[in-house]
Amino acid sequence: MVVTSRRHTLAGELLVLQLAIVVLVLVAVAAVSLAQSKATFDRVEGRRVTALAEEMAGNPLLRTQLLRPAPAETLAPLLQTRLTQSNVTSVTVADEHGEIVAATNPTLVGTRLPVDGPGVAQARGWSGELTVDGVRELVAQVPVLRDDENHIGEHVGTVMIGRASPTVWQRLSGASSYLLAYLGIASVLGVAGSWLLARRIKRQTLGLEPREIAGLAEHREAMLFGIAEGVIALDPQQRLTLVNEVGRGLLDLPEDCVGMSLADLGIQGRLYDVLAGAGGEHGAEHGTERRDEVVVRRGRVLVMNRMDVTKDGRRLGSVTTLRDRTELAQLERELGSFRSSTELLRAQAHEFSNQLHTISGLIQIGEHDEVVRYVRALRRHRESLDVTLTSRVRDRAVAALLMAKSALAAERRVQLRVSELTALDRLEPTDSADVATVLGNLVDNALDAAAAPDHQNDAWVEVELRQDASSVEIVVRDSGPGVAPELAQEVFSRGFTTKAAQGGDRGIGLALTRLVCTRRGGEVSVTNTRPGATFTARMSVGRLTDRETEEVR
Repeated sequence: MVVTSRRHTLAGELLVLQLAIVVLVLVAVAAVSLAQSKATFDRVEGRRVTALAEEMAGNPLLRTQLLRPAPAETLAPLLQTRLTQSNVTSVTVADEHGEIVAATNPTLVGTRLPVDGPGVAQARGWSGELTVDGVRELVAQVPVLRDDENHIGEHVGTVMIGRASPTVWQRLSGASSYLLAYLGIASVLGVAGSWLLARRIKRQTLGLEPREIAGLAEHREAMLFGIAEGVIALDPQQRLTLVNEVGRGLLDLPEDCVGMSLADLGIQGRLYDVLAGAGGEHGAEHGTERRDEVVVRRGRVLVMNRMDVTKDGRRLGSVTTLRDRTELAQLERELGSFRSSTELLRAQAHEFSNQLHTISGLIQIGEHDEVVRYVRALRRHRESLDVTLTSRVRDRAVAALLMAKSALAAERRVQLRVSELTALDRLEPTDSADVATVLGNLVDNALDAAAAPDHQNDAWVEVELRQDASSVEIVVRDSGPGVAPELAQEVFSRGFTTKAAQGGDRGIGLALTRLVCTRRGGEVSVTNTRPGATFTARMSVGRLTDRETEEVR
């Protein structure tokens, strides 16, 4: 049979602790009471025995008998009377040489008077504690002086009166009544206080014992610092109460950030709105939950989820989790490029299929000359478009992208045109890829806006590319509905597309566009025009030398 020992509860431990404290307090009170009792006894009884000794030393009979031989028989009744009337322990008389000549204890006659004060032999009084016949007594020793005319003031003996000092147990028994009362009151108060304190702590700890709280703390540490997501907890005053290593790294927070407010940490804008639960896209108030919010923070694409923490209707704060989606966003961008390429190829195949169907129909009805004229017209259109693009956009990758986007725009009944102010030289491969990424995202968003059902008449998208010695500026205009004014300043940080501005699904195309521009020391902005909106992106690029251009060719 296995015997398991029962663990003490928090209430039991508090009760034992309180009772121990009560006992210690009572012991201290008893010690203080005994000390005070002794001091009171020494003060009061010391004065009394001194007065009795002085009174007896001034007795004429005592003075006379001390000058005669064998005074014990004459003084014995006097000493016994003083012992009985004064409630003292001993009365002793010694001659001028310190030898006891009379005493209430006959066995002391003939012995030396116990003296502690050196001035007693010189006719000086003294009071204090002495051991007399094995008993500790509080005594007073007073000199006996002659008062006759010839020998006035001559020291003829000493009177000693003593009162036995009470023992510790006698003092305790004398004080037992109020000590027991103190013990009872203190015990009741201690038990009641322990019970109330245990109940309060139980409520505050949700009924958990200390070992359970310690286990929860260990599990929390293991969970928070073992997961791959960032976790940030805030109190109602927007101060950090908890942050794990992943969260601190994702937001670039200092090591001593716990206890600091979001304002102290310099967090503002979109990130502040998500963490504080304010400024939502639908006019959310402080304290609202936020789900799958996209925030671009110092080159990272973060997906954040915020949840309020409440207890008994009282708001305790909030907890926000963070996931780093930068690599996933990069993959999504690459996947989007493949998807866009597929759409472009499909649009071109659709356009070529329509053209072939037209040619096949003309041949079937015998219009051979018309076939020739149709093919020549298609060739002139294609050559005109090629000459326009290649003369203004000398970078082949960007030109090919615009050519493909024109086919996609034609399929969606949107006119894609290149501004006459466009001028772009050949770029380095990495620069060309980033320019193509930004241009493709902006054109796709512009096509989505211009091709909206309510804005299909004379829909158009215009692209303008300008380049100087160290940067490229990309301007994309459209004839769509524009961007809602309340989103114009936040559309990139929120990760919206133009479809999101119209109430569709959220994406991160524009957030990635801003990320590319920021990484290259540039920026992207949007302004509403009539009609539509104008997106302007700037980024730093390098220009190929003539030799590098020839090598590329």
